[in-house]
Parts: sequence; C-alpha cells; structure tokens
Amino acid sequence: MAQVYFIGAGPGDPELLTVKGQRLIGEADLVLYAGSLVPAAVVSGARAGAQIADSAPLNLEETHALMLETVRAGGMVARVHTGDPSLYGAIREQMELLDRDGVEYAVVPGVTAGFAAAAAAARSYTVPEVTQTLIFTRMAGKTPVPEGEALRKLAAHGSAMCIYLSAGDPEGVQSELLAGGLDASTLVVMAYRVGWPEEKVVETELGRLAATARAQDFTRQTVFLVLPGQGAEDAGAAKSLLYDANFKHMYRG
Repeated sequence: MAQVYFIGAGPGDPELLTVKGQRLIGEADLVLYAGSLVPAAVVSGARAGAQIADSAPLNLEETHALMLETVRAGGMVARVHTGDPSLYGAIREQMELLDRDGVEYAVVPGVTAGFAAAAAAARSYTVPEVTQTLIFTRMAGKTPVPEGEALRKLAAHGSAMCIYLSAGDPEGVQSELLAGGLDASTLVVMAYRVGWPEEKVVETELGRLAATARAQDFTRQTVFLVLPGQGAEDAGAAKSLLYDANFKHMYRG
C-alpha cells in the first residue's frame, strides 16, 4: 500500500479532480500542494486535523522532509500537483528521493490543461483525414529542449499541437510554427488559466498569434492549441466514420 500519492489536481476547477484523488485528499494526514498553481478549493476536502502545506516556497529537499516526517509517523501523504503529474510535473526527482528512503508511492492521473482547454473551446485535436496525432511540447526557455524537438521541427509534421510554458514569448511561438511550414491561417486556441474563475479562451489564426496574445495580456499560464484543418474555411472537412450509418463495427453489424 502506498504511503505517498502523487495526485493530479486538474487545471484548477475543483470539480475536475478525479473521484479517487478527492478521496485520497480526504484521507491524507499531510496534504502538500503547490499553492501557486493549485487553488485552495481543490484541497478543501482535507479531513479535520490534517496538515495542509503549500509547497510553493519549499525546495525539493524541504518537501521531501515534510513527506518523510509524515510517513515515518505512520501517516499518508497526498502530494497534489497541477494538471496531470506525468506532464511537466517534476515528479521524477521526488520519486528518486522516496526510492532512496524506501517509501512506497503511487500516482493518480489528472486532467491536464491541454484537454481542459480543448473542452472549454469545444474543439477536437483530431480531424479525420487531416491529423490523427497530437504533440505536447514547449518552447525552449530557461529549461532547454532537445534540438530534435525544436518547435519548427515538430510543426513540420502538420499535426495538432498543445504548447505549454511558452506564453512569455508568443512571437517566438508564432515564428517557429510558421518556419515549420504551418499556414498562417491555421486555427490557434489560447486558453488562459483554464479551469480557474478568471478563465479566458480566445481563438485566432497563427498569423495573428503574437498580436492576439499581447492584446489579451496572455503572457503566462496560457496554453496554445494549434489545430490544423479546423478553421472556418474547413467546415466541409471529412467527418468521423464511427457513427456513420454505413460504417460497420463489432457492435453494429
């Protein structure tokens, strides 16, 4: 049985927390969450008497010490991360320390901002005969990216993309995507603080990505959804065959 649970808190909306994540938060002796990214409402279901700590001002060793103290006392820890822990969640470093100290852990998935943004915009990443692939990525910044994963190289695939952690350089995002061969008319959805009360979702074209982001003051906590084949001019694009009356499958012969 795990002593520490890494829990995906979703993008911000407390109702997008999984049932399992909510239950574990309610059972934990220590609820450790990133207050700069996870709303307090997400951890409001902690039981009376549980320790609730904001990890935002703590470093890796300090968060580990808190978790270890609870575990050594026989308690259980809910380590709450924004979105899904597997995506830009910095859980590997924490797990290495837990492995070192013989602490058992498990991961509970969450709704990542990219999927919450697509839902808020009522958009699909995949389009029949246009793209069946989705790339999650980011621009190089303080944290570099491998040369083979440069934005222009990924854009060359022509697939849907969800770009995280890049709102501080919208000009760079636009330039790289265009350099990768995407058309300036490509639909881009910008989602600011999706799942929070101040959520804002704006659609634009790739050629106006930077200007729109600046006009909306989307310079942080914004994801960019790049959606080839979904502009107004693509209304006649191919439709999915799944529910077509002439499409046969094992449940509809």
